[in-house]
Amino acid sequence: MTARNVTALGSAYWLVMLGGFLEPVLYLFSIGVGVGALIGDITLPGGEVVGYAAFVAPAMLASSAMSGALAETTFNFFGKMKFMRLYDGMLATPIRPIEIALGELTWAMIRGSLYSAAFLVIMVLMDLTTPLRALAAFPATVLTGFAFGAAGMATATLIRSWQDFDLIGSAQFALFLFSGTFVPATAYPEVVRWVVEASPLYRAVDLVRGITTGTVGWVQVLDVLYLLALMALCLTVAGRRMNKLLCK
Repeated sequence: MTARNVTALGSAYWLVMLGGFLEPVLYLFSIGVGVGALIGDITLPGGEVVGYAAFVAPAMLASSAMSGALAETTFNFFGKMKFMRLYDGMLATPIRPIEIALGELTWAMIRGSLYSAAFLVIMVLMDLTTPLRALAAFPATVLTGFAFGAAGMATATLIRSWQDFDLIGSAQFALFLFSGTFVPATAYPEVVRWVVEASPLYRAVDLVRGITTGTVGWVQVLDVLYLLALMALCLTVAGRRMNKLLCK
């Protein structure tokens, strides 16, 4: 499945990937650096003080991993399954639905990993983190991509038409804005804060931010377990839904 996607690449696809990479970079420069010059430093929950750009950058990194994974496992996956009927032909071979899901998830992670690696290089060049911390943060972004890729795939098996993608886009944008991306979760009222901290992107942002700022603690263990559980649950749902839809 992954090899098929690599073979089917076209020049237009690389332009789409470039656009997906540039979006978080533009946010970093416009808000992290531009607005950050007006805001100054940010105090993290543990009491550590970092520059605003260093605060925003890991959130952009986690959001980039999320966006790259979701782009592949929602829109593209839905089109292949519902309209191209690509997977119907594959099931004539010994391949199983769960193996198709794993192949698509692996391909989504290749895209997300490219985004993450390039963004980490920019963070190091801007002195927003150290090279060693950037290397340590890369597996965290891969885990983020796997979790959101599995979630996107499970969602794609549930939606009925292209119009439903408006709801996915709205949910993704809400996560982007309210996951501790631009302000600490402690800035919200108590009830809203609990909702924010329960969201998957917040857990990813908290994990990546803890690594890139050198403030790793026991909370990051919770972040990893959360993302692993999300990935396992959604991959199970995706496999069962694909089996129901394709193996009639």
